Amino acid sequence: MTRVLIVANRLPVTVRAVDGGVEVQPSTGGLATGLLRPHEQSGGLWIGWSGASEELTDDQQAALTSQLDGLRLVNIPLTPTQVSRYYEGFANGVLWPLFHYLLGELPLHVRDWDAYVEVNERFAEVVAEHYRPGDRIWVHDYQLLLLPDLLRQRLPEARIGFFLHIPFPSEELFRTLPAREALLRGMLGADLVGFHTPGYLRHFASSLTQLLGLTVDVDRVQLSSRDVRLGVFPMGVDAENFETLAEDPAVRAETEALKGDGSVRLMVGVDRLDYTKGIPRRLLSYEKMLQDHPDLRERVRLVQVAVPSRTGVEAYQEFRLLVDGLVGRINGEFGTAHWVPVHYIFRGLSDTELVSLYRAADVMVVTPLRDGMNLVAKEFLAARTDGDGVLVLSEFAGASWELPEALQVNPYDVDGTAETFHRALSMSEEERRARLQPLRTRVREFDVHRWTAAFLEQLEQRDPRALTSAATPAPLDEQAARTALTRRLDATAELLVFLDYDGTLVPYAPTPDLARPDPGLLELLGALARRRETAVHVVSGRTREALEKWLGALPLALHAEHGFWTRARPGADWVAAADKVGSWREPVLAILRDVAARTPGSLVEIKSAALAWHYRMAEPETGARRANELRLHLAQLLSNQPVEILSGNKVVEMRPHGINKGRIFPSLSPERLATTAVLAMGDDQTDEDLFAAMPPDAISIRVGPGPTRAGYRIDGVKAARAILESLLERPRVTPTEAPPRGRSSAAPAGPLPPVRR
Repeated sequence: MTRVLIVANRLPVTVRAVDGGVEVQPSTGGLATGLLRPHEQSGGLWIGWSGASEELTDDQQAALTSQLDGLRLVNIPLTPTQVSRYYEGFANGVLWPLFHYLLGELPLHVRDWDAYVEVNERFAEVVAEHYRPGDRIWVHDYQLLLLPDLLRQRLPEARIGFFLHIPFPSEELFRTLPAREALLRGMLGADLVGFHTPGYLRHFASSLTQLLGLTVDVDRVQLSSRDVRLGVFPMGVDAENFETLAEDPAVRAETEALKGDGSVRLMVGVDRLDYTKGIPRRLLSYEKMLQDHPDLRERVRLVQVAVPSRTGVEAYQEFRLLVDGLVGRINGEFGTAHWVPVHYIFRGLSDTELVSLYRAADVMVVTPLRDGMNLVAKEFLAARTDGDGVLVLSEFAGASWELPEALQVNPYDVDGTAETFHRALSMSEEERRARLQPLRTRVREFDVHRWTAAFLEQLEQRDPRALTSAATPAPLDEQAARTALTRRLDATAELLVFLDYDGTLVPYAPTPDLARPDPGLLELLGALARRRETAVHVVSGRTREALEKWLGALPLALHAEHGFWTRARPGADWVAAADKVGSWREPVLAILRDVAARTPGSLVEIKSAALAWHYRMAEPETGARRANELRLHLAQLLSNQPVEILSGNKVVEMRPHGINKGRIFPSLSPERLATTAVLAMGDDQTDEDLFAAMPPDAISIRVGPGPTRAGYRIDGVKAARAILESLLERPRVTPTEAPPRGRSSAAPAGPLPPVRR
């Protein structure tokens, strides 16, 4: 198995200095659990800070290194000053509140950026020292946003993944960061960037377009020399482990003790004491419920667990005082000698205590103001092997889009949340079980191990739309392409040519109507089509009317709208690939016209099967931004429609699914292929489908820049025409010659290979 280098701010251990050495204990948690298997099975390393709360002596550091080596953990020592400035100062003082939409928690003056850069640089140095060719590097979370690009600079051939465990904020919010561009470029050093939800991915894509002017094609970012893939990978929990714990006799006994005689219903909240978790508003909603429904007094209790977090930070100390005050107020107002409304626990819980609480809860309340995922909700569901219980979940938790059967609330709506609490407590057993069953199924199937495997599997895969079989794009070498073509022609009797039009045979024009062929091109194509044992296909995104008008008299096979329409030879009928186009066209056309009206220099092209929005004459930055916005909007609108969204050269096109240039490549027998040289040339993403359909020994040529699976690359239209002209050096049919094998000289040499339908 390929080695995986896991890189995170913290190692999965707790380190404590003791007399004469150090004590190292494994830590638990979602990330440590999820990454345990790839860490063990791949024989890789986990690289990060040990978490030592103070500077260690030389002897203690040596002892720590020795123990960590045995666990395949690599410590990156950080000084107390670095921890204070990089971790508490910038990562948690600036990035954490901003990414969670809590601008009020931001400092008035953003400092410590230099410390954040310094520590990310230090991480990059250590990772590069331990990297071996072929390793996969997986970087985690907001503390290391710069690291992927720093590693790319040091290890250009490495396969690098990055996963963000917290929300990615909207572009309007993210742009308030002074270091916004540097952080985005840091993340783009990865080959694959992962998020918990589609919304976070969409926000990231919008920021790339608005702030960096990059083109984002739904699930990938197009850079100058490579693509960065974007993916949604909602993290899970170790469901099997929680189910096993739930059936433990000690947990069962503790659950029964918590439930008592069942006369008091239990609501349970388990959170870090963090201002993102919504504990004060949860308490206010609970208080409101007791005010509005006095019949619940002495019949319900809220058990609120608040795990200490960042106790040395002043803002968190003030937050604790707020929570303490609210708990005291509610207990003072409603408590009796026999009943305490809020049972407040300010410490961490053991696994047994935690699962016992999950099992005893009548209602689990998970109401953060904003959360990347929130695994507490999934832990509760995994632990409920009894199939009962109600989950109340904030719509601002990342888990909410996966768990729609939960009772979802807006935690900012105190009154509405209070009524949802009451509804949860009043719900019938039948409804409780009906809601819980699909939630549990989903949590069991998409657990943390599946999350890990899905990310690493996609990181391992070559991008099917990207690049060549080599690790680097095809080099710019016209002579190499000519040499390869000559050798193939020398070994075969026939030639089959597939040519794109715009950007390959003619330069791009400001508008589609201005791309008419010049006399030189018409003469070249005519001569090539009459060349002995040669069949020529022009495969274009143009309409059939345009191709018929411009090239219809030539003895060529024409394919319009990326293969939707085909005309085998002059005078033949145009044949459509499908009867129906779909109901999606009218709403999409309205959107395209609106975008064109708001973007000077752009226009809409209406084809019989497809629609296209061209922005070649638009201001570059505005055009790129609008194109990305359009792609993201249409991706949502057409998610359930049989439609593909294509990004071409300054054009966004919508076409029926399955209609692409690759479909027109004929099904040739092995015997025919052995005697046929195949040449294909094209310049944009639509031509990659054609290249993908070519046999292994075909000569595929990318015209111009961009990632490609083609075997060769040439500079532009002039070079493309030069290669075609070189083919004419071989003998060709003249008007006085008899056409071979009974073929008519008015048609392409030989019957055209069958068109795949």
